[in-house]
Amino acid sequence: MTADLLTVPEAMATLKVSRWTLYNLIRSGDITSILVGTRCRRIPASALDAYITRLCEEAA
Repeated sequence: MTADLLTVPEAMATLKVSRWTLYNLIRSGDITSILVGTRCRRIPASALDAYITRLCEEAA
């Protein structure tokens, strides 16, 4: 399994949003994330792709 995991700053840069916005998206369940250890949050690249696809579908 080779899932690309992004750090919070990397995901923020990809979506061009603030840390606050990204964490709100995670809390609401719009973007899934995982915890590595006790404090290291990672966002699968596929979760960002799915979120962007969903936004594009809703806009159409």
